Amino acid sequence: MSGHSKFANIKHKKEKNDAAKGKAFTMIGREIAIAVKEGGADPANNSKLRDVIAKAKANNMPNDTIERGIKKAAGDIGNVNYETVTYEGYGPGGTAIIVDALTDNKNRTAANVRNCFSKGQGSIGSQGCVSYMFDKKGQIIIDKEECEIDSDDLMMAALDAGAEDFNEEEDSFEILTAPDDFEAVQEALLKQQVAMAQAEVTMLPQTYVTLAKEEDITNIQRILDFLEEDDDVQTVYHNWDEALQEE
Repeated sequence: MSGHSKFANIKHKKEKNDAAKGKAFTMIGREIAIAVKEGGADPANNSKLRDVIAKAKANNMPNDTIERGIKKAAGDIGNVNYETVTYEGYGPGGTAIIVDALTDNKNRTAANVRNCFSKGQGSIGSQGCVSYMFDKKGQIIIDKEECEIDSDDLMMAALDAGAEDFNEEEDSFEILTAPDDFEAVQEALLKQQVAMAQAEVTMLPQTYVTLAKEEDITNIQRILDFLEEDDDVQTVYHNWDEALQEE
């Protein structure tokens, strides 16, 4: 059991996403296009597409919108020119930041991401410079208020389906899986009608960094805000203990 609520962070992110739902849907649409291009339009034979569909549903994207996106991507494979790029770097106070982007112009995106870091006194590093500080995991967050299943039953259902770990927070449950087991665990919980606040394959920090200086807090928030505003940026992972900072 950790010392602060992961769900507080999730709610904070959801509020931001709700304010920019159009952008979120556009970003997921790009991910669908890439997944279809790389592995085909059948989710049964394309694990990457299954993961993107799970992410789309967690972001409340309507099923018909998802299906339209898949069909459009399948008919437009030759014209899909986006590619996935990842940047790693350092924020203030020794914080580690990973940026996943989808771009049709790597030079533009690299320059923009570098500029976002520099505006918050951060710096881009070489590939692999901070990713070793993170673990790739399937993560499912469940709001206790929305969960009608007893915590012990929920834990057993998750572990029986292949989950690695089950954590209880103040206002939420966290279920962790190996990336390859994420879909099976999510499907098992969906069959029991468990409502999920978040469900995705993500990068989780092995340890978190707390920032003591106001200047550092302002600067890392600047980096994260500028990255969030960039149209090419899909996901940002960091090890700043934001929830603890806000307590």
